[in-house]
Amino acid sequence: MTFIELLIALLFGLVEGITEWLPISSTGHMILLDEFVKLTSNKDFNNMFFVVVQLGAIMAVVVIFWDKIFPFKKKESKFYVDMGIMDLWFHIVVAVLPAVAASVFDDWFEEHLNTFPVVAAMLILYGIIFIVIEKWNKGRTAKVNSLKDITYTTALIIGLFQVLAIVPGTSRSGATIIGALLIGVSRTVAAEFTFYLAIPVMFGASALKLLKFGFVFSTSELLILVVGMITAFAVSMFVIKFLMGYIKKHDFTVFGYYRIVLGIILLGYLFGVK
Repeated sequence: MTFIELLIALLFGLVEGITEWLPISSTGHMILLDEFVKLTSNKDFNNMFFVVVQLGAIMAVVVIFWDKIFPFKKKESKFYVDMGIMDLWFHIVVAVLPAVAASVFDDWFEEHLNTFPVVAAMLILYGIIFIVIEKWNKGRTAKVNSLKDITYTTALIIGLFQVLAIVPGTSRSGATIIGALLIGVSRTVAAEFTFYLAIPVMFGASALKLLKFGFVFSTSELLILVVGMITAFAVSMFVIKFLMGYIKKHDFTVFGYYRIVLGIILLGYLFGVK
């Protein structure tokens, strides 16, 4: 393990922490970064890392929103269950079901679509979709302005949109936010529900990746994974708070333009250099 390898692990964690929560595709950015800066020469480890490093980012959600997502409370030396939070988790479970069903295709999509041109194309496509939806949504009044207003039907529809993120470059948060906006959910509620939805999805995906890879790591691989996760956690703490403040005054259009510009640059690189 060299100092350069640790810096590369830190760089991947930094990119994960930023892009996991912004609707610009964390997996897509990781694949693109790996095109220019190789994480390791072990393809199986890299594929596992790109998923499991997200646990660091997810833990930031747990820490920031702990009071809103942990249903077991204590008051005056007595423990009780907050049924409002339990109801939220029931809705999250419903929203997760489509992703669980689609997980049987993960290996096929990973083998055939984890490619440079697919990521670039999806960046552009969903960038255009974001801009179109935000223009359509301008001036409209949201129907769902609180997490309590999310029905099981709404949760299921958002979960169905999340399945779109199985294609690299789409963005899990981007897909769910698009779906939420289309059915009248406010931006702040859409973003917050997306954060909570990521908890079971990413823990489940990481567990499957670790089981598939096995728990036998070399010292350098373990250090790379730990450094990446810690960095992703630290960066996510800032990015989540930034995004929640940003969307109170702005829409997601800027992220749409970012996706389009980056996608065009990458396609130019692909056809001009490769």
